[in-house]
Amino acid sequence: MTVQSGVNSNFVVQEMGLTPMQQGLLEGTRETCGIVALGVLALLAAMTEPLLGAAMLGLLGAGFTAYLWVPDFGWLIAASLLWSQGLHVWMPLPQSMALALAEPGGAGKRLGQISAAGAVGAAAGLGVAALLGFLAVPLRPMFAVAGGMALAAGACCLGIPRHIKVPGRRLVFRRRYWLYYLLSFLEGWRKQIFIAFAGFLLVRKYGTPVTTMLVLWLAIQGLTWLLSPPLGRLIDRVGERPVMVSMFAGLTLFFVGYALIEQPLVLYAIYVLDSVFFVGVMALTTYVNRLAPPEEHTATLSAGVACNHVAACLMPLVGGILWNLWGHRTVFLAGAGVAALSIVPALLLPAGAPGREAPPLPGSLELSPGKDL
Repeated sequence: MTVQSGVNSNFVVQEMGLTPMQQGLLEGTRETCGIVALGVLALLAAMTEPLLGAAMLGLLGAGFTAYLWVPDFGWLIAASLLWSQGLHVWMPLPQSMALALAEPGGAGKRLGQISAAGAVGAAAGLGVAALLGFLAVPLRPMFAVAGGMALAAGACCLGIPRHIKVPGRRLVFRRRYWLYYLLSFLEGWRKQIFIAFAGFLLVRKYGTPVTTMLVLWLAIQGLTWLLSPPLGRLIDRVGERPVMVSMFAGLTLFFVGYALIEQPLVLYAIYVLDSVFFVGVMALTTYVNRLAPPEEHTATLSAGVACNHVAACLMPLVGGILWNLWGHRTVFLAGAGVAALSIVPALLLPAGAPGREAPPLPGSLELSPGKDL
């Protein structure tokens, strides 16, 4: 996935020649898969999570490999929808499986370890991609490398214990989870500004070559590997509130930097730090562990993914229009405003270290296969 992130901005600008409006349309369309994923998870509720993960990573690999042949913008959207659907059904599964396997009180620690392991793998993939870039290998074969790794990840899923399965429902909306849904929505809006437009800005406005983008992503993965485990342990000790407040405060400053700073080296540093701050989102997962009973972890995480992607569908379209009308500064200043606004609900998170999971309470909207769907 990180190989795709490292070369995608150069691909859409230099290979496909997308305008800011087309980039916003591409990202907004692709992110609709995050909403569709909620229904897919419900319909496939009887499948064990490792098997479901293997199937979805197969779609991810097929979509990446299809980039070898996409001839125009329409086919690029089609290939993006294929891999994005696999990715978005997969997204809640690693956290859910980790929570199912973690010992009581150690969820943050295990999530941090998994994040660090992913960073090591991403760094290895980026190293290969950087070598190919220095050897002047075209961009399209790099997507095939990413696709092959996704297929290998799907094979690895088959080694995870098959007992990890959520009985019955996979779609649960409870009124008492409203804060989690709100933070997921705001995080989706903020995140998509980075995904859709930060790298696009560096390549389109400052002509950043693909080798430099890959080096930046190598730095991101190195810092993620170093910071994920201690941050996970910090969440276990102090709780989600201080971590989330600090994350949104820092992100506010980063977006102001994108808007106002024109020194590429400074922007490279902001780009790396901005991406590393994604690690703090694991606090939302531990918050679910605090809120929901074990049988509702996947359902609640999936609902959070859906809320996140409602924002992620809207923001690229709004951002593309803002960039076309008033330039890139308005896009990132809008992101700074949303990040600053997110501090308010983050302050409403419970104080103190996470406790045991809360028991289910009455008062919910539940969607289940064969019923509401």
